[in-house]
Amino acid sequence: MKINPEIKKAIEEGKPVVALESTIISHGMPYPKNVECALAVEKVIRENGAIPATIGIIDGEPIIGMSPDEIELFGKRKGVAKVSRRDLPIIVATKKWGATTVSATMILAEKAGIEFFVTGGIGGAHRKANETFDVSADLDELGKTNVTVICAGPKAILDLNLTMEYLETKGVPVIAYHSDYLPAFFTPTSDIKVDYNAQSAKEIAEIVKAKREYNLNGSVLVCDPVPEEYALDKDYINHEIDKAIQEMEEQGIKGKDETPFLLSKIVSLTNGKSLETNIKLILNNAKLGAEIASEYSKIKG
Repeated sequence: MKINPEIKKAIEEGKPVVALESTIISHGMPYPKNVECALAVEKVIRENGAIPATIGIIDGEPIIGMSPDEIELFGKRKGVAKVSRRDLPIIVATKKWGATTVSATMILAEKAGIEFFVTGGIGGAHRKANETFDVSADLDELGKTNVTVICAGPKAILDLNLTMEYLETKGVPVIAYHSDYLPAFFTPTSDIKVDYNAQSAKEIAEIVKAKREYNLNGSVLVCDPVPEEYALDKDYINHEIDKAIQEMEEQGIKGKDETPFLLSKIVSLTNGKSLETNIKLILNNAKLGAEIASEYSKIKG
């Protein structure tokens, strides 16, 4: 894989680096919002003391730290594959373009030596997963790959209770920032308690350090609630999600096509409100992720 020289140097010197996924560019938002958001997230990370590393696959080569030109090409290009752990060897071997999901980004970040990764929301157990076994590869990855993930909680289209049960089984500590409850992506809270309420970036960095020192494989999942001023009303967004899921089922959409369809449909149903909230929560996550990475670089020794 190709590592951006700035990022390679930062990793070697123990400076804070934060990985970013590329699925949000190719499958999460329309052009040009996707490119604007990706570059804005990188800017926030730099402003808060860390170096951003957007990860994607170009002509079969994983890129750790895409350039602004590469991000622009990603944003415009049609037919970029959505890549999870399962798809990674296929896309590399066939020399295609691939946008990395949470799981693939974690794998490549770990291989590059990057501890922290900021995303919008993780995948999880879909509704009716107890019948369909439709569980995102993200959850398994969180259980075994040594990358700390900062997000706004599992995506709101999921079954949050089943997702938390799965994370418990995999031994993934779920930490909320200044909250006792799991954020629900578009809304800052749910009725599901998390494992720990962290009060500072330094406290989270200490938890990550302890996990690594004890050789406990897997992620620490940090959930940063969307700020209240950007959140959507819980009843309103859940109503729109239910409508989107009903349409998805009627159209027979399944597997990895579900999440892109639902997110796109919800943007349409909310007249773009969900997209704006999505952008705001990612920027919020980026700030916290950079702060945690900076604190970790100080205490790692």
